Amino acid sequence: MKIPGKKIRMTQVFRSDSTLAVTLVKVANEELAKSLTPGIEVTVVGKTKGKGFQGVVKRHGFGGGPKTHGQKNRYRAPGSIGSTAPQRVVPGRKMAGRMGGDRKTLKGIEVVEVNPEEMMITLKGPIPGNNGDAIEMINVPEAEK
Repeated sequence: MKIPGKKIRMTQVFRSDSTLAVTLVKVANEELAKSLTPGIEVTVVGKTKGKGFQGVVKRHGFGGGPKTHGQKNRYRAPGSIGSTAPQRVVPGRKMAGRMGGDRKTLKGIEVVEVNPEEMMITLKGPIPGNNGDAIEMINVPEAEK
């Protein structure tokens, strides 16, 4: 069963012995909220935050060049992108480009709390995307009649 929803915000739930990071999600209607029970695990699909065009240091974690020994402006450069022999850039080379905005699937996210009147559910941990982004919960166990 699939349940569409909208990410509202992240917050914390304070327990007697610990603090739990949770995400509030608003579901489409009351019946879908009633079909969920606290304690079950669901698979959540969302779209990650877009970061725009990023260089290789941020996008792929490259170390950059040395700060000294005659270097002027090579601090965050990718370095060599290939050898002389093939006379082309090999496919799959890590380069600068657009980062984020990808479909991300998280499995085993626990439902902490369900509020059918407000059509809100509380999921344990972070969920991909900005506040207000559409998410989808899949592989939700069917409610027992």
